[in-house]
Amino acid sequence: MTNAITVCGASWSVEGNTILRDVHLGVAPGEFVCVLGASGCGKSTLLNLVAGLDAPSSGSVHVPGGRPALMFQEHALFPWLTAGGNIEFALERRGVAKGQRREEAAELLRLVRLPEAYRRRVHELSGGMRQRVALARALAQGSEVLLMDEPFAALDAITRDLLHDELTGVWSERKPAVLFVTHNVREAVRLGQRIVLMAARPGRVAHVWDVDIPYPRRSEDADVSALARDITARLREEIGE
Repeated sequence: MTNAITVCGASWSVEGNTILRDVHLGVAPGEFVCVLGASGCGKSTLLNLVAGLDAPSSGSVHVPGGRPALMFQEHALFPWLTAGGNIEFALERRGVAKGQRREEAAELLRLVRLPEAYRRRVHELSGGMRQRVALARALAQGSEVLLMDEPFAALDAITRDLLHDELTGVWSERKPAVLFVTHNVREAVRLGQRIVLMAARPGRVAHVWDVDIPYPRRSEDADVSALARDITARLREEIGE
């Protein structure tokens, strides 16, 4: 099976500083992989390489399905458009015919459980609702790969918990390959089928866990808590080193 994402010995340096060194990572089609690590370990830099926003200094990054869809911590919605208009913009860029855009945008809002938000402006939406619209807009790009850079970090704990449920539901239905960057250990265990721990100075893969806990998961589940403790201990070791 061809990977949806293949990172082969990728390194990245800027102004003589090596940020990433010899990173190897493969993400299968439909797989949900979380990249975890302390601040400054190169998580976002790795995502930029996969997105094609930067080119590796050495090694290679291959995404055979085309340009990935992106979702960031800031929703980056256009404030002068409605929720539906933001999604239609992505559909237009993808080449979807004008007559089909409204129907597809409405379907994507239904998928993220915001069917009533089509005509609402960005300022009328809560933080969690904005991120749901941002997720729908990312899905509207039609990519087989979804890159997510700490998209829920700025939200309160309850809203983040709800959006974890929304994301796993959307992923289960659409099955994109997801590369999800976070510094939150429990978030990674709750969401990912596989967790990649990055070590810093320079950034590199330190350890990988396969997560066989069945979905749906809750942050307070015993299995989630146990694995989160193990990963946290390993993360502390890496930070200490």
